[in-house]
Amino acid sequence: MPLEIMRNDITKLQVDAIVNAANSHLRQGGGVCGAIFAAAGPDRMQAACDRIGYCAIGDAVITDGFDLPAKYVIHTAGPVWQGGNQGEEKHLASCYTSALQLALDRDLSSIAFPLISSGIFGYPKDQALGVAISAIGNFLLKHDMDVTLVVFDRAAYTLSDKLFRSIKTYVDDRYVEQRSLPRDRSEAKRERLLSISVSEHASRYEETEETIPSPSYLLTAESLSDVVNHKSDSFSQMLFRLIDLSGKSDPEIYKRANLDRRLFSKIRSNRDYKPSKNTALALAIALELNCDRTADLLQRAGYALSPSSRFDLIVEFFINNGNFNIFEINEALFAFDETLLGA
Repeated sequence: MPLEIMRNDITKLQVDAIVNAANSHLRQGGGVCGAIFAAAGPDRMQAACDRIGYCAIGDAVITDGFDLPAKYVIHTAGPVWQGGNQGEEKHLASCYTSALQLALDRDLSSIAFPLISSGIFGYPKDQALGVAISAIGNFLLKHDMDVTLVVFDRAAYTLSDKLFRSIKTYVDDRYVEQRSLPRDRSEAKRERLLSISVSEHASRYEETEETIPSPSYLLTAESLSDVVNHKSDSFSQMLFRLIDLSGKSDPEIYKRANLDRRLFSKIRSNRDYKPSKNTALALAIALELNCDRTADLLQRAGYALSPSSRFDLIVEFFINNGNFNIFEINEALFAFDETLLGA
């Protein structure tokens, strides 16, 4: 999975590089920084940092990992929160992109980040999380690398309150409504029962009377006819027919689906390949399919969206709100202790 979010101890991860949320003078600090120094061997790590001397806010430098399982430590100096009007977001995003670029320049294939600046530097955790997901996600749309975002515990990871409440309300309402409907009622009839209208991610999830935006990928009459005329297609056959109709390239699709290139190649080369439900749903998100088209694609792999599955309903929430950013969807899934989308 190109981007994974987990609760763990970053000093225990066996990756090419872990990222240290450092101070500009590269001195051993507290929190994540202190834990990394201690696990690496504080004297040798401090000596290596002293040889570098300084790291500007938003920049990144690299040292050996010494006693850590990781080969390297990439140190990046995050901004101190000063109310949000002093360029903090720009500097924080630069921390992630600078570290990722440095890893790319060193031909590293895996890297793990803490939630930079969200500790003693005071950056609000929900906003820090949004910056991290956006910066890493944008990088992964252009480059291949396994990236892990590590949080130590539940308290260290918070979704925007409004987004969390909106998703929870959607899931609770849909579950009750689905249970109250006859089994033969169509998805279209159930859709009309929706009362939640939330537009975008994080701080942009404001209450509004505007209609839910339509998915950017809508089948035209011609393309719909093409799909209908291939009812017997396998999952793989229909998947690549939809990719052709979307005008997107294979790399665009597997990156937007948070899938490994090797897995996608297996699907491409085997017309009878049966993916996991997680993989099939991730590809539907990458194609920006609406709920009906998503259900059709899932059915070809032997799956269905279930009203009794919180995972399914959370994904459905984002589809119905026109948000197909898989990294933001995974952010929400993680907050609800659900499996993430992607391989």
